[in-house]
Amino acid sequence: MTPRRILRTALALSSAIVATSAVAETERYSVLANGEKVGFVEVEIEGREVDVTYDVKNNGRGPTMRERLVLDDSGLPKEWRLQGTSTFMNPIDEVFLREKNAARWTDGTGDGSMQLNEPSLYIAQEGSPWSLGVYARALLSDEDRSLPALPGGRLMLDVEDPVTLGSQTYRAVSIRGIGLSPDTILLDDEDRMFARLSIGSVVIREGYERHADQLGEIAVQRGADRYAALQDELAHDYGAPVRLRDVRIFDPATVTLGERVSVLFFRDRIAAIEPLESPGTPGEVVIAGEGRTVLPGLHDMHAHVSMQSALLYIASGVTSVRDMGNDNESLLELTRRIDAGEIIGPRIMRSGFIEGRSEYSSRNGFIVDSEEEALDAVRWYAARGYQQVKIYNSMNPDWVPAVAAEAHKLGLGVAGHVPAFSDADGMIAAGYDELTHINQLMLGWVLEPEEDTRTILRLTAMKRSAGLELSEPRVEATLGTIEARDIAIDPTAVTLELLMLSRDGAISPAVASYFDHLPAGLQRSRRQGIARIESEIDDAAYLGAFETIKRLLGEMHRRGITILPGTDDGTGLSVHRELQIYAEAGIPPAEVLHLATLGPEIYMGRDQQLGSVAKGKLADFILVDGDPLEDMTALHRIAMVVKGGSVFYPSEIWAQMGVRPFADAPTVVMPAAAETGVPPGGNDHESHD
Repeated sequence: MTPRRILRTALALSSAIVATSAVAETERYSVLANGEKVGFVEVEIEGREVDVTYDVKNNGRGPTMRERLVLDDSGLPKEWRLQGTSTFMNPIDEVFLREKNAARWTDGTGDGSMQLNEPSLYIAQEGSPWSLGVYARALLSDEDRSLPALPGGRLMLDVEDPVTLGSQTYRAVSIRGIGLSPDTILLDDEDRMFARLSIGSVVIREGYERHADQLGEIAVQRGADRYAALQDELAHDYGAPVRLRDVRIFDPATVTLGERVSVLFFRDRIAAIEPLESPGTPGEVVIAGEGRTVLPGLHDMHAHVSMQSALLYIASGVTSVRDMGNDNESLLELTRRIDAGEIIGPRIMRSGFIEGRSEYSSRNGFIVDSEEEALDAVRWYAARGYQQVKIYNSMNPDWVPAVAAEAHKLGLGVAGHVPAFSDADGMIAAGYDELTHINQLMLGWVLEPEEDTRTILRLTAMKRSAGLELSEPRVEATLGTIEARDIAIDPTAVTLELLMLSRDGAISPAVASYFDHLPAGLQRSRRQGIARIESEIDDAAYLGAFETIKRLLGEMHRRGITILPGTDDGTGLSVHRELQIYAEAGIPPAEVLHLATLGPEIYMGRDQQLGSVAKGKLADFILVDGDPLEDMTALHRIAMVVKGGSVFYPSEIWAQMGVRPFADAPTVVMPAAAETGVPPGGNDHESHD
């Protein structure tokens, strides 16, 4: 009998004999995204047995699943069964069983087991939001509010300031150790989950949806307080000229690596590039470059920025991003906080999201019901300093010419998905300046006109592109138009790789070069399939389709088509993998680094200030331990990031996020206080040696 069958049999038998005389109770929760209900959680509790139904559909996708739990007397799960489908319809069949001091489980990574020496808490790979309440109650019952986690790591709980909604006050707790950031929930006076706090989406007990906006505001403020504290701790502003001694600068204009020099910056500007033997001046801070490589700050041209991802971007050397769709007010406030130096983050170029109304709508930006509403959205974005608009899947393609014309009249660019029942050629003719996601371009070559790309078909249909010949007339015609009209493309190849090439039990190639640095929970999710693979034919088709993507990237670069590196991901590290994919596609590494640094600034019209390391330009650059021209994975090993003259050491940031650092911070030698006029203290006297 297989381990999976043993677990299923044991679970069925054990569940059948659990007896209880308790009266059944029901808890219901609404899942809201930017103010609209997109799903629910329904929980049936009878004694120690719990049945959960969880269903969410947002942007044409989402999980549908059921959970069955049996808890022991201390509230720890001793049996847990999860079945259904994940966000992209990959099957979920997860089982956990604990008997005395032995635990066994089967999930998307395979079978596991462990002997237990102390109470431990199993973390479901695909658990619903309700599982956070289970974790919280178990942690609250522990004296140290900390428990070992299965399959690995440790969970810790912090009690935060309570939250009052109406006349009721709720306990607020944050759980650390599941992902890169804490999960915060509210508990009622019986310590049952009342709501989950997160920015942009809320899970709240049914009947209390009126409090969702207030909870969103609380989540934003508490997040801002947390990240402001990290800004104070992690941003090093030395208040003096800084000499980064003995480095080689990559020049993206000439795509060459220079001789060893020193880079001086003062406040937010690069003051000089000096020969290595040049003497220092009194009062300088000296940072030892030790022959490392200096690159201009990297870019992610397809981001959806949050306070957490903003911090992760800086840790990854990404000093500029383009936000391609967000809650409008949240994005404006986030940009304000970063620009004011209140929280850590990259420079943000804003793209205004415009979506049509349908059952598949994405809850970002504006969802419009008419052409006039779409035009009003364009005007709203223009008045608030957005640089372009982004059109999404459910937009009526007949409205696009008017939207594009209005955007261009107001000085905005036009980018986007290809709306359902249209193709890239039609949208270019309608006024697009840029296509978002390489799959949006390719779908027009493999889909039938009546097929609906508002669903996950816009991703799963990519397997049809395996073996596609780029010399086919329809492909050649589209590429010729893109080349002739100077249409840019934001490929997000790394996200397609994650979707198409991740397999249960195997490390996804999208994270393979840094997998062992990730926290245990994230490692687990990156050994799990995402797209549904129903046969060996499916498997081969997705593999072949990704090879087509690489061939297409190489061909577009050969034609001189503008490629804007983007990820559609918020970990920062995925930018490095996006660039690795371009190199694997045959683009020379030096030219890949041009695409990641100066290229976006030329596209955005900011290259006089940013995009290269030169006297007078803004001080946005990174110090890399290695030579990415020889090894693109060296981009992970960033020892220092400078953004607007503020210095960050990624090793310090990664330690805060549960990620094993990639490179040590460089040695910093501070001048005497008398030379600078800056008293020692705070973050102005730290030395990294």
